[in-house]
Amino acid sequence: MAKAEQLLIDNSPSPSSSSSGDDSDGGFSSLDGMLQWAIGHSDPAKLKEAARDVRTLSSDELEKRQIEIKELMEELKMPSDAELMRIAIGDLKYNSSLSLEDRHRALHELLILVEPIHNANDLNKLGGLFVIIDQLNHPDPDTRKLAAWVLQLGALPKLMEMVKSEVLEEANKGLYAVSALIRNNLDGQRLFHAEAGGFLLQDILSNSSTDIRLQKKAVFLVGDLAESQLENTDKDVAPFLSSRALLKSVVDLTVSSDLDLQEKALMTIKNVLQLRTTEAAAVLKEVCGLDVALERIRKQLKDLILMAEEDQKDYALDLESLRSQVEAMVHSKLGNNPQNAREL
Repeated sequence: MAKAEQLLIDNSPSPSSSSSGDDSDGGFSSLDGMLQWAIGHSDPAKLKEAARDVRTLSSDELEKRQIEIKELMEELKMPSDAELMRIAIGDLKYNSSLSLEDRHRALHELLILVEPIHNANDLNKLGGLFVIIDQLNHPDPDTRKLAAWVLQLGALPKLMEMVKSEVLEEANKGLYAVSALIRNNLDGQRLFHAEAGGFLLQDILSNSSTDIRLQKKAVFLVGDLAESQLENTDKDVAPFLSSRALLKSVVDLTVSSDLDLQEKALMTIKNVLQLRTTEAAAVLKEVCGLDVALERIRKQLKDLILMAEEDQKDYALDLESLRSQVEAMVHSKLGNNPQNAREL
């Protein structure tokens, strides 16, 4: 026994040599390594005395001591980040009686855990992405805010990939989550722009094969982003809001036979025209042919009012009022005299 102890002492690694590399157990590659280091840095006399005590134990006492040591090691074992994420996701997904405090705690834990990029990727692999998206609908505003922070930090690029999905439900969920993240959130908008968000919206709006429900969400988001710029006049205008291709795709939607989509496109154009710069207005008029589009809408609405039922007639009149506002704004913005709205 003494010889074995001496061999362990002579061959045991130092803390500095054991902590190099990617060891995950406090710098030791295994429990054996940890044990050898502990023996090497203990008093040999005390080790011999402890060894003699162990030899006097009965088999039952020795087994009991081993069980106690095993239980202690289990208690000391720390769960991995993935295990902690799985627990938090499970609380949010399966615990219907979860208190508001515990819901916030789970989201706070995820907010910390998703910061490293590999953990952010695990969020989706563990099924957490849709669980967090569902939290955006929670009636508690703090829950919605925490969920948005988790998604912004750990999932915005992944959500943008979801928007490109050929599965409509997944694409709609992805765009809904993206909208929730970047609406009234300048940091989120900067990240969205850095991830080519403008091109993503442009592709949705300009692709004739895109489902109209997705186009409505996308054009509404463009208008919403423009409106948020009006509330932050001290900040630079998001570059994609002056993109020729994006604005052209918005103007092209005004020819849609779907009046709801047409209205959303006009509202977006109105918000863009209210930006403090004239760049977007010039692009809309000179590049996107907004004047021509507005005239075409006027004729379309005139015919609709003459032929439509009463309720649709009222809607068409409201659209004409909006169209007239946009027409006056574009000329005023560029320094021309506003044209009077034409009578139908």
